[in-house]
Amino acid sequence: MDLDLGQVRAFVTTAEESHFGRAASRLGISQQGLSKRIARLEAALGARLLERDARGVGLTGAGARFLEPARRVLTQGEQAVSAVRGAAGRPLRIDVWGHLYAPMRTLAQTVDAAPGLEVEPVPGRDLPSVAAALLRGESDAGFGRVHALQDGADAGLTHRLVRLEPVDALLSVDHPLAGRDALAPAELRGSVLRYPAAVDRLDFLTRFATRFGITGRVGSTNLGLEHFLDQVAADPSCFSLVPADAPLPDRPDVRAVPLVGPTPLYAWSLLWRTDRDADRDGQLDVLLRAFAAEAARCRWLEYDPARDWLPDADEAALQP
Repeated sequence: MDLDLGQVRAFVTTAEESHFGRAASRLGISQQGLSKRIARLEAALGARLLERDARGVGLTGAGARFLEPARRVLTQGEQAVSAVRGAAGRPLRIDVWGHLYAPMRTLAQTVDAAPGLEVEPVPGRDLPSVAAALLRGESDAGFGRVHALQDGADAGLTHRLVRLEPVDALLSVDHPLAGRDALAPAELRGSVLRYPAAVDRLDFLTRFATRFGITGRVGSTNLGLEHFLDQVAADPSCFSLVPADAPLPDRPDVRAVPLVGPTPLYAWSLLWRTDRDADRDGQLDVLLRAFAAEAARCRWLEYDPARDWLPDADEAALQP
């Protein structure tokens, strides 16, 4: 049989989103049109691929077996088109932000898992500047932590959570709690939360402080990781937060201590325009599928509300 790539893309997108509405929005078609494409594919294959349950849309056994080969079919099709078009072959421009948290390590791992995908990382200053660049068409996607912007500055953009990363407390070795093997966030209430930039620019730290009753907060000038570590090391009354896998220099004057009860999670997302340039759709879909595959392989999206903490907006983004 000859596979219809539009039908295959409808199935793969719905499987990745676990939600017909989000899948239809991502493809720019109606839910009815999406359902018809999937029904035709299932009829051609002679097997049911998707099923609805209380948690949303799930894969049948046949759907689970079909998913990875289907992704490879789409990748090969997109590469074939790019080989002919030429003009569509420029690298995908991706703005990254949150540099002290090393976003490139996650992006690089994902790109390495997608042979043939070419990206051009662009260092964005912060989310507002990245959002503005996306809306002006100066970049194709963004990668970092996404939150709602004031005055609707993010209107016309959409995002997907691709990694939830445990967060550690970063302390001077002279901090009274530095010798602990693990800490509960509430135990840090007597300490000052040091921001690696202006206080109003780091939404995650502010939400963490509000949730766990940390009233002492102080901002800094972002002059790089080493400078920030110097500030933390010099002040045993303060602490900060770093993703658990973020690479830190080997320094004897600071220590990262795991947080538990609950464990805060930092939400990494891929961000793009809702009205994507058609010439970029293929590459962006390849990247989205690569993120989905790496998330499944590395268990990046595991979340247990009895064990973990996420800001409300990040938790809501996980719901089907």
